[in-house]
Amino acid sequence: MVTNPRFQWDIVARYLFDDAIMAGLLTTIWLTIAAMVIGVVLGTVIALMRISNNAVLGSIASGYLWIFRGTPLLVQLIFWYNLSALYPQITIGFPFGPNLGSFDANLYITVYIAALLGLGLNEGAYMSEIVRSGLSSVPPGQREAAEALGMSSFRVMVRIILPQAMRVIIPPTGNQLIGMLKTTSLVSVIALQELLYSAQLIYTANFQTIPLLIVASIWYLVLTTVLSVGQHFLERHFGKSDRRAKTVTASDEDDNGKVA
Repeated sequence: MVTNPRFQWDIVARYLFDDAIMAGLLTTIWLTIAAMVIGVVLGTVIALMRISNNAVLGSIASGYLWIFRGTPLLVQLIFWYNLSALYPQITIGFPFGPNLGSFDANLYITVYIAALLGLGLNEGAYMSEIVRSGLSSVPPGQREAAEALGMSSFRVMVRIILPQAMRVIIPPTGNQLIGMLKTTSLVSVIALQELLYSAQLIYTANFQTIPLLIVASIWYLVLTTVLSVGQHFLERHFGKSDRRAKTVTASDEDDNGKVA
């Protein structure tokens, strides 16, 4: 790789901090963050709907998962981008009730909105399963004990259930975040100028395909490395209670051995 002249490392160095590449990099970063925020919030709501005793909410959540996990993300992105072909005018309101307003889909469903809808709604389906598994990992006795103390359902969820579930939720969520960073490259199909599409625009003009792909790959590696380090420290933070429990158990075993 170092000595092969076909890699053209001088061109890689020339375009590594190119203005177009940096602009695409910033777009990739904010798109990743925004889509993950949508996915985490929506996934939490869907997870709570699935574990609720309400059959209607559970059916809606199951239907949501069936649609968004059962179709390719690339297809979803193209559908959102062409939403105006199905609904030229989008009306916000209640079924069989008053309308709160309507807007022109061609005007408001831009490539940015289409990308956020596609990435965020798809991520919400996968995050719901991660959140649900985390909530299910907390023993039922924790909720029963908190309710016996007079805590409301909301306080039980926020103060008791979620802090314990985070130990299970954080590791796969970190993987999803890293995956989302790389998945944003799919929005190039709808001509959103993120990192990969910025590189494509440049090598379409100067025919330096390999060096520009290397430039994009270097920045993806840098970002995934930063996210991996952040994930490591988050896992350490939420795993403190486990380490304390192991320390206490080990000390108790030593004491029992001395007594014996």
